[in-house]
Amino acid sequence: MKADRTLVLDTNLWISRLLMPTGTAAQAVDRALAWGTPLMSEETLSELVEVLLRQKFDKYLTPHDRQHFIRLLGGIVRMVPITHRIAACRDSKDDKFLHVALNGGAKLILTGDDDLLALHPFHGVSITRPATFLAAVTEGGSPSTGQVEGLR
Repeated sequence: MKADRTLVLDTNLWISRLLMPTGTAAQAVDRALAWGTPLMSEETLSELVEVLLRQKFDKYLTPHDRQHFIRLLGGIVRMVPITHRIAACRDSKDDKFLHVALNGGAKLILTGDDDLLALHPFHGVSITRPATFLAAVTEGGSPSTGQVEGLR
């Protein structure tokens, strides 16, 4: 069941989904949303909002489009309270994604970040690249059955 499968997407994947809706990252996000429920914390959501508000995105997206995207996320993601924190990632700014995964019981973190990828697997959480996830879903797994790299 989809409701039983949870995952974490890093900020760059959400941004890529919005900016390049036909790219590999966007395809992985779309497949991930079909596969399971994305998890976020106040900290990861705040980071996403802060990044989207950067002036460099003005030439790609209107403020209205960015606000609309954040509102849509509210109906898709499940917010996870962070009660346990760890320091495990060589880039401490990425620990927040581990916090969400561990506190929310996620089975998967999708990321292109090498600092997170270096931890795979992490306390039973698979950490994988978007292209790897897409290949697993397309070739060996199925979002409807949850069989992605052995995830159930």
